[in-house]
Amino acid sequence: MPIIQAMDLTKHYRVHQREAGLGAAVRSLWRRTYKTVDAVNAVSFALEPGEIVGFLGPNGAGKTTTLKMLSGLLYPASGSAAVLGHTPWQRQESYLRQISLVMGQKSQLWFDVPAMDSYLIQKEIYEIDDATFRERLGLLSELLELDGLLKVQVRQLSLGERMKCELAGSLLHAPRVLFLDEPTIGLDVTMQKRLRDFIRAYNQRTGATILLTSHYMDDIEALCQRVLIIHHGHLLYDGPLAQIAQRYGGERLLRVAFAEAVTEADLAAIGEVAEWQALRATVRVKRAETKDRAAQLLNRFPVADLTIEEIPIDEVIRRIFQDEAVDPHL
Repeated sequence: MPIIQAMDLTKHYRVHQREAGLGAAVRSLWRRTYKTVDAVNAVSFALEPGEIVGFLGPNGAGKTTTLKMLSGLLYPASGSAAVLGHTPWQRQESYLRQISLVMGQKSQLWFDVPAMDSYLIQKEIYEIDDATFRERLGLLSELLELDGLLKVQVRQLSLGERMKCELAGSLLHAPRVLFLDEPTIGLDVTMQKRLRDFIRAYNQRTGATILLTSHYMDDIEALCQRVLIIHHGHLLYDGPLAQIAQRYGGERLLRVAFAEAVTEADLAAIGEVAEWQALRATVRVKRAETKDRAAQLLNRFPVADLTIEEIPIDEVIRRIFQDEAVDPHL
């Protein structure tokens, strides 16, 4: 049985619209104009126990709306979902005790008191006994390096320190399902890596199922073997991260080093010259022509070294988001 299953999940919003100006504001008191926005449209997928799955899409694609429906914060317009055998928006206590939602731009900790005070409140809410609380907090403190942070007023912590405390607070009740919405947003490169390492370690230790949204491809590539791609509320792709380039990337890169200097104009006969220096170049070619173009390079130029690479995943995904003609049923 899948831990998380979404079946044709759909969510619409009615958004009030009006022209600028005082007159329009007065008229809107009696007659309002609304527009229906399709935030999520018939999205279906399933996650198996212990998976870490990346959920990708541009701003406004429907990622956060989907997470809010799966965590029970929003009711869908239509469709259904099951998480741990529960219907999320029924918000049963037995369900809420087994999940956690972490949003990088929202805070669950009280800013005017130390994080430890918020943890003690959560301990009582989730009815965690003293011994278990100490054990879990000790483990989370070790993994997240929280020494010296728990007694400091939250508003005095840096963004990275606060996010570590937020994660610890979300995991004190040992959730079996973790929804992470941009957990590394705004953090520096070092702190992003620390949080990624923690998420991986937590998954390995507990077997928790994790659905992760992020705009940082480093997060996705480090943690997820499988990804979901959503755009304009439609699910475009559900499958291995490694196969995205093969499915949507119609090109490959030929990275070549030369024994003697070569001009950019000469290389243009092989394909699109993406990078060029006298002794090094990167040429973009169609996937189906890779073998022939590589042979031409070897025959016509003083090649010292040649490698064939896929288009970087982040570039392929950017192209998917920019391509309005992508078939949402692929």
